[in-house]
Amino acid sequence: MAFRLIVILLTCGFFLSCPIEAQSHFLELIPDIDIVEDQKEARVTFDIRFSHPMEGGPLMNLEEPSRFLVLNKDITKDLKSSLIAHQSQGKNYYTAEYTIKSPGDHLFALTPQPYWEPAEQKMIIHYPKVVINAFGDESGWDEQLRMPVEIDPLVRPYGLWTGNTFRGVVKKDGRPVPFAEVEVEYLNRDNKVKAPSGPFITQVVLTDINGVFSYTMPVAGWWGFAALVEGDELMLNPQGKKVEVELGGLLWVHCVDMLSD
Repeated sequence: MAFRLIVILLTCGFFLSCPIEAQSHFLELIPDIDIVEDQKEARVTFDIRFSHPMEGGPLMNLEEPSRFLVLNKDITKDLKSSLIAHQSQGKNYYTAEYTIKSPGDHLFALTPQPYWEPAEQKMIIHYPKVVINAFGDESGWDEQLRMPVEIDPLVRPYGLWTGNTFRGVVKKDGRPVPFAEVEVEYLNRDNKVKAPSGPFITQVVLTDINGVFSYTMPVAGWWGFAALVEGDELMLNPQGKKVEVELGGLLWVHCVDMLSD
């Protein structure tokens, strides 16, 4: 009996000492509408959180972003002053509002402050973007914002049905990244989707030799695509130690169910 107890205790200690897989972090840049058809819908509200979308949290603290912008018809506007800070679970998140006045595709993007992740012993900087179409002019969605890491869509990133396949190319400093890892998560804030086990929470695909990836979205809602690459230089963590940097280019895409009468 004593021998069996020792074995059980040693086994438990082994599993407790094994590293737990780190949760995937996504910087959520979610508008309340992605296709504006008339002026009544033109005032768009954004919800901006650093979280784990498929699991509905928990939140990570989001310091005031260093930049928030929109690109439309080759004109870039600084929207940082529109950011409004809030707190939930003792963590900061933000909202913002913007009134769309001109037709065409509007590319919104955010540059956050670096985030120290103790569990992974690295700094994280993710650059999210989302595209909103306005007033029937479907031009501009394939424009580049020249972020350090960016996903350029190869499929128009709006007007998508559930079951459509989304394709994009991952670029770092403007160059395609072959065999880059792209994490994919569903924004599951109402917890309507239950993952049967851990690997279902974050889907993972790799880009091909040309930096291209594809993923078929199985359920309606917002989907986040996060292309992760290593930074070229080390960065100081809050304790003043040089650590590695994870750079992420994020793109948020919305799809809807095809309903028939």
